[in-house]
Amino acid sequence: MTLDPIHVDAIARLAGSVAETADDSDHERFAETVWAEWLDPLLDDGRRVIEPLGERRLQCVDIDTVALADRPFPTVHGVDSGTINPTAFKNGLVLDLAHAAMGVDPSDVETHRARTIVATAHTNDPKQVTEHGWVAYDAGHSRYRLIRAPRVNRYAEAVVHALSLYFAESHHALDHADRVEDLLLLDGPLYPKEILTWRDRTPELEALTYEARPKRVLENYVRLVETFVDRGVPIAGFVKNPSARVITDAIAGKDTGFEAPWPDDTAFFTRLLEAHHLPTDEDGPTEGPGTDRRTDELTFTSWFVSRGGPDGTMAAAGDALGVDRRLDPDAYEVTFCIVYDPRYDICYKLEAPHAVTEDAETRRQLTRQVLSEVAAERGPPRAIAKADDLARISAGEKTSLRRKFERLLDSEFLETYDDVRWPGEAP
Repeated sequence: MTLDPIHVDAIARLAGSVAETADDSDHERFAETVWAEWLDPLLDDGRRVIEPLGERRLQCVDIDTVALADRPFPTVHGVDSGTINPTAFKNGLVLDLAHAAMGVDPSDVETHRARTIVATAHTNDPKQVTEHGWVAYDAGHSRYRLIRAPRVNRYAEAVVHALSLYFAESHHALDHADRVEDLLLLDGPLYPKEILTWRDRTPELEALTYEARPKRVLENYVRLVETFVDRGVPIAGFVKNPSARVITDAIAGKDTGFEAPWPDDTAFFTRLLEAHHLPTDEDGPTEGPGTDRRTDELTFTSWFVSRGGPDGTMAAAGDALGVDRRLDPDAYEVTFCIVYDPRYDICYKLEAPHAVTEDAETRRQLTRQVLSEVAAERGPPRAIAKADDLARISAGEKTSLRRKFERLLDSEFLETYDDVRWPGEAP
């Protein structure tokens, strides 16, 4: 049933009443103030949570020019992991399965063929699930294993999802690290952010981060960083949907009389990097938000060190969940830059360990590579897109896998009304 015109008009009047009180005219000036005065460094309870790495600059580059520019890295490998999404069964089992793959640009069929599959199961019955080691299949090109999640009273679905996703991705990257000659991009953050956020959510999840399995997942990423630093090959994470709140939370905690008007750091950087120009045609400005936005240039920030929020765990002063760090502790710190694409009005975040970005030339090369690929691909770098396509489990495949688990476990999965309303469409 559709809305009648009278309802549409009422909603429009409601939106108008919101617009009368929502004035963001000073947000751009505030964003410029934060950039110019508060980020060198940004302090939170006396800690340096954001700090420039090299010269602090806002920059722009012509999209057509950078898309055709020579790229510093001849080959790029990308790693991603897709899941079937957490599934609860009537016998009390909660399970998720992740499927990791590596994409290469230019293509490498043998690398694309290799896969890593991890199923994580949570149960309150100690006899129900027995872990086993890695099992090779597909003539040794791929392997799989089952792991058991630590017991929790709540959040079982979040736990099995994070452990499957990050365990599969990190193992696949480690197993095939020797294939990477020029650059490795993780599809997502540099470290398992979802697990690292557990410490700030509930006491139960905070305690869980120090369990053996979550620590092992983080250890994989630590070893991955060490492997690439030792080999002198850059490693970075390309975050498509960044959602950090390090800057906005620090601003909210300052006794300045200002309230951070942005829901997260991405909204702040979007406001800061969005470039405007006035139309030059005789008709004058076109009405509507974003109609005067320049779309011929990518804008981007210089690099920063991040030690706040989940990144604090891997800061030099952080505990890394007790994982042994073989390099200097500051080598693992998260550094980042932000790229804004006006064609879609979105920001991407590029993360890399400090050991990689402490060299100014490497920072320049990473930035140039990503700018060129984003400009040309109108989205993530091609190796990331390939890894995403290889690792993705389609809605139909998710349904089929769930049905197979039902037969093997001799237990139906717990349906929800959404499963009835949208059959075959996994959330």
